[in-house]
Amino acid sequence: MKRKEMIAMILAGGQGARLKSLTTKVAKPAVPYGGKYRIIDFTLSNCANSNIDTVGILTQYQPLVLNSHVGIGIPWDLDRRYGGVRVLPPYTSAEGGKWYLGTANAVYENINFIEMYNPEYVLVLSGDHIYKMDYSKMLKAHQDKNADVTISVIEVPLEEASRFGILNTHDDLKIYEFDEKPENPKSNLASMGVYIFSWKALREQLIKDNIDPTSDHDFGKNIIPNMLESGMSLYGYIFDGYWKDVGTIKSFWDGNMDLLDRNNKFDLYDSNWRIYSENEDLPPQYIGEEATVEDAMVNEGCEIMGTVKHSILFTEIIVEKDAEVVDSVIFPKVRIGKGAKVHRAIVMGDYEIKPGEIVGDPDSDDIVLVGNPDDSLFFEK
Repeated sequence: MKRKEMIAMILAGGQGARLKSLTTKVAKPAVPYGGKYRIIDFTLSNCANSNIDTVGILTQYQPLVLNSHVGIGIPWDLDRRYGGVRVLPPYTSAEGGKWYLGTANAVYENINFIEMYNPEYVLVLSGDHIYKMDYSKMLKAHQDKNADVTISVIEVPLEEASRFGILNTHDDLKIYEFDEKPENPKSNLASMGVYIFSWKALREQLIKDNIDPTSDHDFGKNIIPNMLESGMSLYGYIFDGYWKDVGTIKSFWDGNMDLLDRNNKFDLYDSNWRIYSENEDLPPQYIGEEATVEDAMVNEGCEIMGTVKHSILFTEIIVEKDAEVVDSVIFPKVRIGKGAKVHRAIVMGDYEIKPGEIVGDPDSDDIVLVGNPDDSLFFEK
């Protein structure tokens, strides 16, 4: 069978607890984002735009919505006879069953899946970051340096560096030190959680890691430091585009608001790098004669009779007369009642803001999250 040069493994099994109610019922990569997408659409679209046609998605926490969204991969042209997209949950075997013990263990447990394609390289990705990257250019850099591992890095403010895996490199970007979330970081080069491994080198390390009782079975804590210690060749790959880890309520809201900034590096309207997602068969949006809509994304099926400013509205949202939505993200099937005020809020799906109700404070820095996680996010397509 034809060999795949590189396949991708997307880590999508974490709980994402810092997103609070947004991830009570769904995996973080399946949380709606940007008016019509889910978070994982950005990583899958990067794969599609980089001509990577074989993708494994490693799931564990609340996978139902994520599995339903990915399906057989049609929006990303990943419905292939050989390759395509596969959702890979934990499973039982003759030795029994267990949950994935860490990011590295999740990939270890799917060595058989990887070896079906006999790849030379494996691209390991996170399913919960917002960015656009041509992975084929990163692969070229990996090949040119004959590296065992190439880690995509981005410069972050030094005061925030302790939140990331930090690389210390020589001038040619060869890594000589890697610290996972160091208290006193020595540089501001942060790992983006995007790795290209030469499969032979990674396979060897995954097998060693699996039998190490002291290991956390984690790429940042174990696999990368162990490869450095073994004398393998690790390089950084500088990324200077937009990248957002939307792991908290504030960063999630910030990331959505970034999409409204026409000077932002992340351009949703770039026809050369489309973000793909499942499309719904909905009627056009309706803007009433007394409505005001400014600096906003308003998706299909919405009916706006009130005011919407600097906000992102998903599908089938009703904003009644004299209602006001400002600096907010509104998920599908929400009704904003007559005269209600919604400021600096995230409103989960299938929820009603009652007439005259006030949500959020325009003078506060806080972001308000409202809705019922038991009802939200399972909306029918």
